[in-house]
Amino acid sequence: MSNFSRLERFALVAVSAATALAGLAHYAHWTAVLAFALATLSLAGLAWIVAIATEQVGERLGPAATGLLQSSVGNLPELFVVIFALRAGELVVAQSAIVGSLFANALLVLGIVLVTGAARRGAGGVMRFDPRLARDTATLLFICLFIIVLVGISLSAGGSVAHHTGTISVIAAALLLAVYLAWIIPHVRGEQRPPAAAPRIGLALATVLLVVAGGGSAFVSDWFVDALEPAITQLHISQAFAGLVIVAIAGNAVENAAGVSLAAKGQSDLAISVVVSSVAQIAAFLFPLLVIVSLALSTHLTFALPPLYIGALAVSAITVWQITEDGEARAFEGWALAAIYAILAIITLYE
Repeated sequence: MSNFSRLERFALVAVSAATALAGLAHYAHWTAVLAFALATLSLAGLAWIVAIATEQVGERLGPAATGLLQSSVGNLPELFVVIFALRAGELVVAQSAIVGSLFANALLVLGIVLVTGAARRGAGGVMRFDPRLARDTATLLFICLFIIVLVGISLSAGGSVAHHTGTISVIAAALLLAVYLAWIIPHVRGEQRPPAAAPRIGLALATVLLVVAGGGSAFVSDWFVDALEPAITQLHISQAFAGLVIVAIAGNAVENAAGVSLAAKGQSDLAISVVVSSVAQIAAFLFPLLVIVSLALSTHLTFALPPLYIGALAVSAITVWQITEDGEARAFEGWALAAIYAILAIITLYE
C-alpha cells in the first residue's frame, strides 16, 4: 500500500471501518436509520475502491477499454442492489435504482465533468473531446428509450399487448444485449492502445481490491435493502427518492468521481469515456440483463416504468445527445445537466 497517498490510505481504512460497522448494525439489529446510513456510506466507499483499482488497471489501456472496465466493475453495487430489492419484492426501489443510475451518470456526473473540463480551459473555455463515443452512447440510450416508451404507451392504451409486458420485455432485453455486444466488441478492438503507463499499484493488488470491493458490495447491498423500508418510513422519504438519488449517488456518482478527476487533469477523452460508457452499459447491458435475471426471482423487472421516469428519460436522452454530439461543451451546458437532475430529485422526494 506504500504507493497510495496518505489520504487514500486513510480512506481505505475508513471504508473498511464503515463496512464492518454496517455489518454489525445489520446483524446486531441496530436502529434502521443508523443501519441504512452505514450501509450507504459503505456502498459509496466500496464503489470508490472499485474506481481506484480500475483506474490503475486502465493505465495500460486506451480510453474505450478503460471506460468499459470502469463501468463494468463499477456497476456491481447497482447490480446487487437491484437483485436484492427484487428478491425482497421492492419493485419500486429496483426500478428507481437502475433508472437512477442512468440519471446520475448522464446528468449529474456528466454535468460535473463538463463543468470541470471547461473550467480548466479558463474563462469562456470549451471542453473538447472525441464525439464518436458520445454519439454511440446516445444511439444506445435512444434504443432503450424506444422500448420503454412503446411499453408505456401499450400499458396506457390498455390493449391486449399490456397483458404480455413480461414476454415483450424479455425479448426486447435479449435484442438490446445483442445490439450492445455488436457495438462494444469492435469498438474496443478497433482502438489504438497508447504507450504503457506506469501504474501506482501492481496488477495483483488492483485485482485483489476489485474482488474484495465487488464481493463486499454484494453483502452491503443486502444490508442496505434490508434497512431501506423501515429507514425511509422513519425519515419520511419516498422509495423513488431512495432509489433514484441515494442509491444512484452512493453506487454510481461517487464511483465515477474518477471522470471528474480526469477532466480536471485535462484528459477530456478519457473523462468522457468513463462516464458515457457507464451510461451506455446501464441502458443497453445492465438494464436488459437484470430483466432476464429477474425471471429467476419472485419479482420480475420489466421495461414498464412510471410516466415520470419515461418523460425524464426522454428529456435526458435528447439533452445529452444535443450537448455532446458536436464533441465540445461549455460550462453552462454542464450546469444545465446537473440542474435537470436536481429538479428530478426534488420531484421524486414528494412521490
